[in-house]
Parts: sequence; C-alpha cells; structure tokens
Amino acid sequence: MSHAQEAKLSSRIIRPFVRHTASRATSHAPWATAVLAMFAIFAPVSKAQTAATPASTKSAAPAHKHTAPDAAPSAPVKTIGNHSAPITMEVFSDYQCPSCGNFFETTLRAMIQDYVASGKVYLVHHDFPLQMHTYSGQAARWANAAAMIGQFQDVDAALFDNQAKWTADGDLGKYVAGALSPANFKRVEAILKGCTGPAPTSKVDRSLPQAEAGCPVDPYIIQDIVLGTQIPVQATPTFVIHYKGQSYPASSGIITWPILKQFFDTLLSQ
Repeated sequence: MSHAQEAKLSSRIIRPFVRHTASRATSHAPWATAVLAMFAIFAPVSKAQTAATPASTKSAAPAHKHTAPDAAPSAPVKTIGNHSAPITMEVFSDYQCPSCGNFFETTLRAMIQDYVASGKVYLVHHDFPLQMHTYSGQAARWANAAAMIGQFQDVDAALFDNQAKWTADGDLGKYVAGALSPANFKRVEAILKGCTGPAPTSKVDRSLPQAEAGCPVDPYIIQDIVLGTQIPVQATPTFVIHYKGQSYPASSGIITWPILKQFFDTLLSQ
C-alpha cells in the first residue's frame, strides 16, 4: 500500500474523531497526533468505499447469556458483553470469509477476553454472508439459531475456529454440536428444521433475497444485510465504533488487537 493510500485511510477513520475533539479545545492534544500517526501506519486494509459516517445503530440487546435448556427460543441475541459499556463495536462479518476468520482469531478473541470481559467494549455481531461463499448463509443460520437460545458466543467461536474444516465440505453441524450440549444442539436443530432452501446472502450489486417461509432465522439475517448495505459494507469484515454519541466512519479489513486497544484507550481517556 502506498503512503498516499495509507494517509487516505487514516484520515477517513481519524479525521472526524479529531474534529469532534477539537471542538472542545483550542488545539489538538498530543494524543490526537499520536493516534493519527498510529493509524497512518497501521490502518486496516479495505476495498474502496465511501467515507460517509453511518448513523448510530447501537443495539439495546442485553449482554450475552446462556438460557436454560427448557427455555423457548426468542429473537437472536448476537452480542457479547454489557450493552452499557462505554464503547460499542459493531462488526459485519461472513463466517466463510478468511479475513473475517483471521480478524476473529487475531483481534476479536483477545478483545473479548480483555476489554469486553472488563466492561469497556460491547461487541455486536451482524451477519453479512456474501453470495460468493457457498456455505456462509448456512453458517449464519446456525449462529442465529444458537443465538435464539442464548448460545451465540460459543457457536460464533466454533464456526471461526473450524472455518478451514467446514468450508471444505459444508458439514457445519458437526462443529456446532461440538460447541453445545446435546440438549441445546437438538434445540438448534429444531429451530432450523424448516430451513431447507437457500440461505440469505448479499452482494453489493445484487438485490436482497427474500426470507424463506418456515425458516425463523432468515428475517434476522436479512435485517443485518439491509443494515450493512446502508453503512455501506463493501468488504468483510467491516466494523463501526461508537463512543459517547459519536459514530466513527466504517472501516473494513484487519487491525491487530494491540493497535485497536491503543485507539480504545485514547477514546476512554477523554
């Protein structure tokens, strides 16, 4: 990536942040310069996309929890952490996308164990299964069904941890079963019983699909896809960060946890 491209990416992520802070001070504090320099070097790689800042879409869903085995399925809760955390990070992801898998393993897992667990960050997952990936829509169905019974976090991790395995043959059920108790796996299977047709997928140059009749999870996947097209999501993973009523421009690609942590620490220091 050229220096010009890096500067463009850094300005897209940081400039609104600097303007927002400068409105409260006569000059940029030293941290502003440091963060700008940091992202100029380590800005996540993305496809070309508009710089429009999305409206805040902070979810009001409760923190991730496990439901009792006999609880009735409800709307999927695809969040991890406390919704009252000062920072909300929304991630639009495709379970079959190698970059999404890499982002989970190298960044999100550490973030969940650290800043999500300590109540600093609230992580919101949005499904954005691309049509180019054969099994991504089905994987989203499994994740949403698990989220309906409060088991999202375990299945989310299992799908990314075993991405290279199930993408070879589409045998998703085996890895979902490994992440759940036998009773909960049966509940997830029961939810997906009517999901026999093609799963929803989306592509920026294609009309959004209709939910399959009888598949209770498809409307939630499509809801995420519609939201993603409004951002707009043009590559996965794409993430949006919210802090104190400020939504920062969406960015796509991979950023390491140490670098993202520095940005979070800068936000939290204000």
